[in-house]
Amino acid sequence: MSDAQAEPFWQVARRPRMLGLLAVLLLAAAVCARLGIWQLDRAQVHGAQAEQRRVAALVAADPVPLQQVLAPQTSFTGGLVGRKVEVTGTYEPDGQLLVTGRVHAGVVGSLVLTPLRVDVDGEQAVLPVVRGWVPANQGEAAPPPSGPVHLVGYLQAGEAPAGTITDGRSEAISPGQLLTTWSGPIWTGYLVLAESDPGQPGGLTLLDVPTRTGAGLNLQNLAYAAQWWIFAAFALVVWWRAVRDESRDGVSEGADRPVGPSEPDGPAGADGPAGPAEQAGPAGD
Repeated sequence: MSDAQAEPFWQVARRPRMLGLLAVLLLAAAVCARLGIWQLDRAQVHGAQAEQRRVAALVAADPVPLQQVLAPQTSFTGGLVGRKVEVTGTYEPDGQLLVTGRVHAGVVGSLVLTPLRVDVDGEQAVLPVVRGWVPANQGEAAPPPSGPVHLVGYLQAGEAPAGTITDGRSEAISPGQLLTTWSGPIWTGYLVLAESDPGQPGGLTLLDVPTRTGAGLNLQNLAYAAQWWIFAAFALVVWWRAVRDESRDGVSEGADRPVGPSEPDGPAGADGPAGPAEQAGPAGD
């Protein structure tokens, strides 16, 4: 018997048996997809709870001297984000900048960024300090306090450069860019002010504790969500492979495969059934 011919894929896919299998697998895929969405929701809930606990711990922590955790012109690691520190120095009001395009409580405004000169082993280094936020319609911010100040705040990593620093305005808090405006060694991160002694002039809104990129999602629940979505995709792959395999086999619906021995293809030969002459006995003497 000759080899079976492959049937068109979509012809096999339209068979009632394959359509029934597709319906079952689509139901399974829908259930898996819904479970993935549920796990994503749990990832957000658990992540938000963990972030709230982390922020509460940062606020309640005692500040440590800035130079114990980060020196000027050293790498800023992700674990330092939100670290509560204290530092003493002197503001430079002439170097104050407005970092534009920053949203706080749903309102667009600017961050007030002021350089703080800090004595580090007899050398003056500069620390960028976000003293607060002002709405866009307020215009210029009040100058900082004069003389030595003692600050308590939270560390945040420096940003990538953006635009240029012109007319006392900047689009980013980039230590590399700030060096073109402020001289001297500079910290690679900046301080988000929480407390100041003496207090700063009014009109500035203090910011919340900085957060890390990607915070607020529980990784374990996120992994579970990804697994359920993979299962949903796998259910569809199972149907596709079932149709493909049956299409390659070339088996028509309702047809049975031959199970008995095949019949000879050609006429009886030397090995076939004996002919009339061969059935006769040997010639007599």
